[in-house]
Amino acid sequence: MANSSVRRGLIIVGFVITASFVNIHSKPLNQSTSPQFETRCGWLDNPTPANFWLFDREAQWILGNQGGYQLSDSDWDKLPEFKRGQFVPTNVGTYGYGCACLRLRVNKATHEVIAVQSARARPLSACRRDRALKRWDFK
Repeated sequence: MANSSVRRGLIIVGFVITASFVNIHSKPLNQSTSPQFETRCGWLDNPTPANFWLFDREAQWILGNQGGYQLSDSDWDKLPEFKRGQFVPTNVGTYGYGCACLRLRVNKATHEVIAVQSARARPLSACRRDRALKRWDFK
């Protein structure tokens, strides 16, 4: 009788510990994260190492901040390659900006890009003509 009480007590303690661990380590559902991919077009800017942003009509979206948030490795391969005339160099090497459309999942509270589904480069003139993008002061 005492053995079964001890066993039952250990099972209950084990259950409470497991439930506590799961509760502590599970991520809450973030209501700010878009559940679906959406298309966002604007200036795709990579001014310096590890800094990468998309400036669209609505906001500045963070793909990467040096020393901070970074997209997952698999998402970087989905960014567009710009052809000659589609990219404005602003720094040494391959740093600069271009015009692009990206299919993204974003966190609207933090403005972080959570995932990239696809991307395509656009002519610079497409972003230059878009009045909503003029506030970002890209040339």
